[in-house]
Amino acid sequence: MSAARRGGGRQVAPEVAARMAQVTEEIMARSPENIVEPTLDRVAQVMDLLGHPQRNFPMIHLTGTNGKTSTTRMIERLLRELGLTTGRFTSPHLHDLRERIAIGGEPVDEERFLAAYDDVLPYVQMVDEKSVAEGGPRITYFELLVILAYAVFSDAPVDVAVVEVGLGGVWDATNVADGTVSVIAPIAIDHTRLLGDNLIDIATEKSGIIKADAISVLGVQEDEVMQLLLERCDDVGATAQVEGLAYGVLEREIAVGGQLIALRGLAGDYRDIFLPLFGQHQVHNAAMALAAVEAFVGGGEQPLEADIVRAAFADVTSPGRLEIVRRSPTVLVDAAHNPAGIAAMADAIRESFTFHRLVGLVAVLQEKDASSMLELLEPLLDHIVVSRSTSPRSIRPDRLGEMAIELFGEERVTVIKDLPEALDTAAALADEGGVSGAVLATGSITTVADVRMLLGADQRGDQPL
Repeated sequence: MSAARRGGGRQVAPEVAARMAQVTEEIMARSPENIVEPTLDRVAQVMDLLGHPQRNFPMIHLTGTNGKTSTTRMIERLLRELGLTTGRFTSPHLHDLRERIAIGGEPVDEERFLAAYDDVLPYVQMVDEKSVAEGGPRITYFELLVILAYAVFSDAPVDVAVVEVGLGGVWDATNVADGTVSVIAPIAIDHTRLLGDNLIDIATEKSGIIKADAISVLGVQEDEVMQLLLERCDDVGATAQVEGLAYGVLEREIAVGGQLIALRGLAGDYRDIFLPLFGQHQVHNAAMALAAVEAFVGGGEQPLEADIVRAAFADVTSPGRLEIVRRSPTVLVDAAHNPAGIAAMADAIRESFTFHRLVGLVAVLQEKDASSMLELLEPLLDHIVVSRSTSPRSIRPDRLGEMAIELFGEERVTVIKDLPEALDTAAALADEGGVSGAVLATGSITTVADVRMLLGADQRGDQPL
């Protein structure tokens, strides 16, 4: 039988690849994940019809504004090192829908994805028809992916699922399941149209994943946010474990290819850990991940074996998060898409890299605070090339260019509509005058995905360059 090649060298039968493309198109034709109606009713109805697959495995549930995906991947890698069969749900994806649903650290294969889709589709269609008849929408793109993930995890079966919310918490489709451990990464202003334009409203939405009798691992927060989260824990009878009190970062130093860190967990201290990721924010993500795993496997009262912790963290990857996807010139990609994310990224670059010249390649989505993001990038970049990603929501390059010129000055801004040409131009500017420079591509997930694809990183998967 002839076969089609996928990233990483795995062979997939042509008919399976064709069906996967068809199903992907069907899923993506549904309402996008940035269109949110505050209800869990549709997903709950499908779960009822499927026999509640989300109840067939324990779950660690994560929310926050930045750091969710990296923390999710760290938790999942620690659990695998402990010998558990894991399910992992993250969003959005970079290149393939299957990235969002992983078993044992690998994206679910096409055959398993398609089998789950065929199993759940009749029930999804039943709920679609009922909702439309009542004047409501069909199940959305994101809701369907959550349904698929829970069906896949139940069928595998997994020992534990590590699930990242899509947006918010209370009304996020993932919240039809109850986490035995919830993790709240730092909360900042983002998605204001959907979650509110102040920290309290946003934190209220995100606090909805804290459930009765669970353990909640709380990352560093603004004072008013922490107070709200602690009150939520008290109201529902959850145990709060706060960074800086119950667990945290003991030491960190820059190392070749990452950082050497020491962490205090809920049940013990862990030293001489190599983390192959850059930035102080990733160390705090590691602390949250460690505390979450301790909470899950021993209620936070039993330390993990130090060698297991070291092995797991040394093997962590987080594609699209200060990832080097090319050298000569160096091309870094980072999925920062709000001011808090840009600030953390900028600090990490200053701390971990020494570039003679740094050129930004930036494309931002319309609903984002592009002006604040550009303001934070201005001291970091020698020159900025503004463009647009493949997302239809990308800000027009001429408009983004006008905003950049106000901050950078005309001589430091280049506007190029076509992203491949913009990438080539940024690379040439980085090496201008014989200086060995670098390109930083950032501003949105789709910007990172597009650049990774142009440079072939999508075919390397999670493997470092």
